[in-house]
Amino acid sequence: MTDYRRLRVALLGAGAVGSQVAALLLKHGAELADRAGASLELAGIAVRDLDAPRDVELPRELLTTDPEPLLVGADIVIELMGGIEPARTWLLQAINAGADVVTANKALLATHGPEIFEAADQVGAQVYYEAAAAGAIPIIRPLRDSLAGDRVRRIMGIVNGTTNYILDRMDREGAEFADVLADAQRLGYAEADPTADVEGYDAAQKAAILASLAFHTTVPLEAVHREGITAIDAQMIEDARHAGYVIKLLAVCERLEGAGEGGDAISVRVYPALVDRSHPLASVHGANNAVFVEAEAAGDLMFYGAGAGGVQTASAVLGDVVSAARRHIAGGLGVAESTRANLPIVTIGHVTTRYQITLEVDDRPGVLATVAGILSDGRVSIATLEQTVVGSSDAAGAVRPDEEGTARLVIGTHRAREQDLSETVQRLADSGVVERVVSVLRVEGD
Repeated sequence: MTDYRRLRVALLGAGAVGSQVAALLLKHGAELADRAGASLELAGIAVRDLDAPRDVELPRELLTTDPEPLLVGADIVIELMGGIEPARTWLLQAINAGADVVTANKALLATHGPEIFEAADQVGAQVYYEAAAAGAIPIIRPLRDSLAGDRVRRIMGIVNGTTNYILDRMDREGAEFADVLADAQRLGYAEADPTADVEGYDAAQKAAILASLAFHTTVPLEAVHREGITAIDAQMIEDARHAGYVIKLLAVCERLEGAGEGGDAISVRVYPALVDRSHPLASVHGANNAVFVEAEAAGDLMFYGAGAGGVQTASAVLGDVVSAARRHIAGGLGVAESTRANLPIVTIGHVTTRYQITLEVDDRPGVLATVAGILSDGRVSIATLEQTVVGSSDAAGAVRPDEEGTARLVIGTHRAREQDLSETVQRLADSGVVERVVSVLRVEGD
C-alpha cells in the first residue's frame, strides 16, 4: 500500500449533498487517495442538528455542532451548508488559517465572491466551486482553465432544474403552470416556497458566477437582469410550439462588441425565452441542465447533465477535493481569479434580439395598419404576423367570434433594441386598438 501524505478534510453541512460527499469520501477513500496522491482524512462534519434525518447513515463520532475545532488545522474545508451566514464567516476563517476551500454555495459566491477570492489570494489559498453553477456539469473548469486563452462571445444556459422541469411538462403535456408546480413540489423538485427557482433568483446567481469567469470581470448580482416564469401559461406554450419554438428559462451572458465606452461591454440576464426546436438547448428535458458556450476560436460547445441531486452534485464537489489535494502535494500558491478585464456591464435596454409579441386587438378595419405603424415608428420591424379570431367554438368546431370582436395577433420581429421594443410595446398598450398585451418573449439562440 502506498504511504501517502495525510490531508485533513473538514465538512460543513450534511444535507442532501453533504451527506453524499461524506459517504463517498469514506467509501472510496483509497481510490481517491490514488487519484489525488494524498490520503484524505475526513476529520469531522459540522451540522446544526446531530439527530436530523439524513439520506445516508454517517458515523456518529464524526458529527459535531461546533465547527471551530474542525477549521483549525484543516487542509481542505468543504462548505455545503448553504446560505450567507455563518457560511461566509467560516469560509473566511478557514482561508485565513491556510486551508483551500470547496463550496457549492452559489448565493454566497454571487454576493460575496470578490471578498472570498481576495482573502484566498492574500494567503495563497485556492477556492474551488465547480458545483456552484450547474450541479454535476463540469463548466467552471472549462471556463476558468480550458477557455482562458479564448474569447467567449456568449453563454446560454438552462441552469435551474426546477423551472426546466415545469416548462418541459407544460410543453409536452399542455399543462398549466400551477398544476405542474404542484407536481414538482410533491416530487421534491421544487421547495415549499419555490420563489428562488420560479422567479429566477437561483439562475441569476449562477449567471453572475458564469459571466464573471467567462468575461474575466466581476459581475455583482444586482447587475443581472432577472425575470421568472410565473407568467408563462399553456396558451403561450402553444403559441411558441406553433411558431417552432420551445420556452426555456435562460441565463444569457453576452459580450456586446463596441457597446461600452471605447470598447466592448457585457450583458447578463435571466428570463424565459423562445428557443428554436432545432437548437441543442431545446432538447433539454426534465430537471436537467445544459450550458451552451459560443467561443471565438473553439466555436460552439455544449455541456449537459444533471443540474441538481445529492449524489450528482457530490461528484463535482469531490472533483474539486481531488484538485485541492493535488495542489497541496505540488505546493505553491493558489491561482487567483482572473477578473482584471473590468468590462462595463450594460442594462437590458442595450440588448438587441428578436421578439415574439402577442396582442389582443379590436377586430375591425384599420387596426393592423395602426399596429404596423406604431412598430415602424418605434424602429421595430415585423418578420412574421399571424392573426386568429378570439372566440368560442360551436358544435361543429368552428370559431364563433366574441361579441366584442377581438382578434389575437402573434407578431415575430426582426432584431430590435430592447429599449426601443419596450417603449414601442407601451405605445401599443396605450394606442386604443390593443385590448391587452398578452406577452412579449425574446428569441434566443438564432
